[in-house]
Order: sequence, then C-alpha cells, then structure tokens
Amino acid sequence: MAPRPPNPRRLITVADDFGLTSTINEAVEQAARAGILTSASLMVAGPAAADAVRRAKNLPNLHVGLHLVVIEGPAIMPPNKIGELVDDTGHFPTDQLALGLKYAFNSRAKRQLVTEIRAQFSAFAATGLKLDHVNAHKHMHLHPFIGRLMIKIGREFGLRAIRIPYEPPGPDAELGDRLLALWTRVLRRQANRAGLVTNDRIAGLAHTGEMTPDVVRDLMEELQPGLTEMYFHPATNSDGALRRLMPEYLHAQELQALLTAQLPADVQLTHYGACDKPSTKRKKLLFLKKKVTPKPPGPAGP
Repeated sequence: MAPRPPNPRRLITVADDFGLTSTINEAVEQAARAGILTSASLMVAGPAAADAVRRAKNLPNLHVGLHLVVIEGPAIMPPNKIGELVDDTGHFPTDQLALGLKYAFNSRAKRQLVTEIRAQFSAFAATGLKLDHVNAHKHMHLHPFIGRLMIKIGREFGLRAIRIPYEPPGPDAELGDRLLALWTRVLRRQANRAGLVTNDRIAGLAHTGEMTPDVVRDLMEELQPGLTEMYFHPATNSDGALRRLMPEYLHAQELQALLTAQLPADVQLTHYGACDKPSTKRKKLLFLKKKVTPKPPGPAGP
C-alpha cells in the first residue's frame, strides 16, 4: 500500500443560499444524492428554509452550516427590534460599502447586529441539524466586526469551522483582487486565535455564479495540496426570485457541474466537520510576522 502524502489534496464542495428558494433546495438534494456536493449553507430566514431543513434531515451525507445574512436578504428579528439594520419588510439593504461603514461606526447598529446574529445561530440550533460550518452572505464576515461577532457568538453554539474566502491571485489579477486576498488575513487571524478549522483557499472565487462544468473541470485539475473549498449557487432553474437577486448567475449549469464533475483519483472529498482543528504549534506558526534569520557569528575574540 502506497504511503499517504503528508499534505493530500482535500476538497469541500458547498452550496450557498440553501433555503432561499425551492429550486435551490431541489438542486442541493440532487447534487448531494447523485453528485459531488458534500455541504450546504442554510439561510435560516429564507422563504424556503423549512423545506431545506426537511430535505437535509433526509440526506445523511449532506453537512449543513449557517449562511449568516447581514446584507441583501431577510433577517430573523422583526423590523421593530432591529430597525437600524433592515427596512420595513425585514430585509437588509444591498449597499456593501454603506453597510460596512455603518457596522464599523454606528453603535446602535452594532448592538442590533449582536441580537440578529445570535438569533440566526439560535434559529439554526432549533432545526436540530448539526452545525458543520459558518460563512456569510456576500462574504460579509470579512468585515472585522462581523467576523468577530460571528466567531464569538458562534462558539456559544458549537462553531468549529468557518470559510476563509481567499483565492490566491493570479499573475493577471486586478488590484482589487490582490487587496481582497490580503484582507482575508484579518479573518484568518481571528479564526486561528479561536482555534477554528479553516480552508486553506477557495477554488473558483473569481468564477462566482459561473461554476460551469468546464470551469469546474479546469479547477479540479489545478487543485493544490491542502484543504480547498469550492462553493456553488446551484438551482434547478432561475425562478423569479433568482432572476431578481442574481440575474447573471448560471444556476442550472452549476447544478450540472456538481452532477457531472470527475474527481481526480488523489483528491479526497470531505466536509468541515471531518477536518481536525489546527494544532497549537500550527497556530503559532501562522502568527509569525516574518522569518527570523540567525545573525552570522561575530569575529572571534582575542
């Protein structure tokens, strides 16, 4: 029997927005039963959340986490309790920059975020599903305050793994992509301090909404050693809600990618809950600011 490589190629496949629409839920079920999907991230306040939970309980090989919503989606708490965060219909706005500034400097909004984030974790716990991981809609946990709250409150509910939306920028990457890659270090540092499991990288961040069979095939061939996550937005079709929220996303093609992808022989399909937490030694190494080079010995004494 050949020895196992010291750092094998491991892949987590995740479907986001589980519970947003019934077409997403149906796609998640198909991909978990007949494809390579290992995990899904649940929008607990989504219109189809109850249907998603029902399906998940009949899919023992599907590992479900929380898709925390603090932008462009429904909240758990009523508007009269978190009026600084949502409109009269209970939905968060879509302006990411404006929300980022509010979440950084508005003390009332910060207090209401604590309430809402705790409510979303509580709602997930009430489903009876085991919490496999947590991430955030539109990667809003990259906001330092949101990331800190997500980790602090999440640990009260058994949080042990989060997504780091880091994809190594290629040689032709734009400045914004390079800055985003650098900014993910803040979240990784928060996660490491809390002893959480994290992915080493994302494969396909630059292809969000267009994880077609051809794209996924190419990404599979380029997988690096370590723990990689690919996340998808599959649906059986683009219904009215999806055409309004994500008009350019190729939902049905992403489902086909999950159903037809061929896993390289040396790649291990897994989920966050099956991954070990980082050791103390590894966490310390990750925090090293720079490599220390020993000074050369000085001249010999008389």
